[in-house]
Amino acid sequence: MKSLNVYERFSKTFRQYPSLSKFLVVFAISGGGVVAYSVANSENYDVVGNQKKKVVVLGTGWAGTSFLRNLKNPSYDVQVISPRNYFAFTPLLPSVTVGTVEARSVVEPIRNIVKKKKVNIDFCEAECYKIDAKNKKVYCRSTKNEKEEFVVDYDYLVVAMGARVNTFNTPGVEENCLYLKEVEDAQKIRRKVIDCFEKASLPNVSDEERKRMLQFVVVGGGPTGVEFAAELHDFVSEDLVKLYPTVKDFVKISLLEATNHILNMFDKRITAFAEEKFHRDGIDLKTGSMVVNVSDKEISTKEIKTGKISTMPYGMAVWSTGIATRPVVLEFMKEIGQANRRVLATDEWLRVEGTNNIYALGDCATINQRKVMEDISSIFEKADKDRSGTLTVKEFQDAVDDICDRYPQVRLYLKNKKMSSLVDLLKESKGDAAKEVNVDELKSVLSQVDSQVKNFPATAQVAAQQGSYLADCFNRMDKCEKNPEGPIRFRELGRHRFRPFRYKHLGQFAPLGGEQTAAQLPGDWVSIGHSSQWLWYSVYA
Repeated sequence: MKSLNVYERFSKTFRQYPSLSKFLVVFAISGGGVVAYSVANSENYDVVGNQKKKVVVLGTGWAGTSFLRNLKNPSYDVQVISPRNYFAFTPLLPSVTVGTVEARSVVEPIRNIVKKKKVNIDFCEAECYKIDAKNKKVYCRSTKNEKEEFVVDYDYLVVAMGARVNTFNTPGVEENCLYLKEVEDAQKIRRKVIDCFEKASLPNVSDEERKRMLQFVVVGGGPTGVEFAAELHDFVSEDLVKLYPTVKDFVKISLLEATNHILNMFDKRITAFAEEKFHRDGIDLKTGSMVVNVSDKEISTKEIKTGKISTMPYGMAVWSTGIATRPVVLEFMKEIGQANRRVLATDEWLRVEGTNNIYALGDCATINQRKVMEDISSIFEKADKDRSGTLTVKEFQDAVDDICDRYPQVRLYLKNKKMSSLVDLLKESKGDAAKEVNVDELKSVLSQVDSQVKNFPATAQVAAQQGSYLADCFNRMDKCEKNPEGPIRFRELGRHRFRPFRYKHLGQFAPLGGEQTAAQLPGDWVSIGHSSQWLWYSVYA
């Protein structure tokens, strides 16, 4: 009986303290051996026995993977759900389309990324088709068997699902065009290019049909479309003309862009160089030309200036005109009162507006930056510590850092005006002798600041920085709950837990073919040519 009492004590201990993961008890009863082995599910508890918070991450793109790489706090139980069980280095997808880089070289399995981390992270290859914010659940469907569905509960939800291709509801695009967003898309394009050359080489094909088959059309003059057109031109001129010499004179590459120039987000010097180079290379560049219809063999375009409709035959068309919100996110937006928006809106801490425990980052969301003029009365009231109805220069100076931290457009405005502080702006408005300012004068001083509010570009660079920022917030959640480090809450009491997200632009590249790349780096530094190509190689390596 004494032995049984010992057994009962151990059983009670395991029930009371689940953090004891494994324990082996060996004891004897009447000379016989009995082995008792107890396993407790410790993965759901932290080191002090508290139940871990459940974090569900939707997506394994740049934002989601960056979050997982940088999450270090073991007090979370993380569930990753994505139809893609790998991370893809998307800037190199145009190179995959022509074989310059193999597909296996630009992917990394998610399980490899998370297996060495001290945080408990599980992965499910499935697609989320519904987010229930009210009940804190996500509804998922297996990518291997559509009939297999399951529900996952969460304490925190990180939505990093990316975006879909924006077709602008152009007829025929979904049925007849190829995209370039995933590794599978790049592989389809590669196969299609070879198929076009093989079919055009058959002896019973007419010259007119050969010309159509070897007409390659790229729709969209952004970085992806331009880089793919350049890669395709190099692939054709350096490799395929040698393999298919009888059809080389029929090949034509066209790039269609609805605006007046390609690479609009780059410096004008880069845009001009790229357009000139494409003309030299024989790439048919059509700007101001909007696609209005795509059939199985023809593309119809409309000239923006004249409204003239024209058609061109094609053998392969690649659509690269921007991104749109995924259907599951659109439904979620309706649920939380964002039905009138085109993109899911978050605050400056990446928390979805209208929720408390859901975060969104990457291409599926945009930060709805709070405007200074919306809070100007609250800012004045907080800064006016003596309640005199006016701000002294000292009171104004004391509030400057919090204002600049809370509203990043203030720093941008000061930078553009080449000023070091808001006090300089105040002096410019009221003169060096200014000692006090009332609320109306403060409104006048800051009236133009909100003109600097801009949305971040939908790039891998932004998504990666957002993932890293959010992971850092999760790592320090408990610490900052007790000791907030963010700016003052101008409309409420206390301080924000964290500093708002700040994007740091590190530059951008545009490979233009022929071993030439355009680089635009911070400080208005522009470089074009072979040296920039090697810089591009080294950065991506």
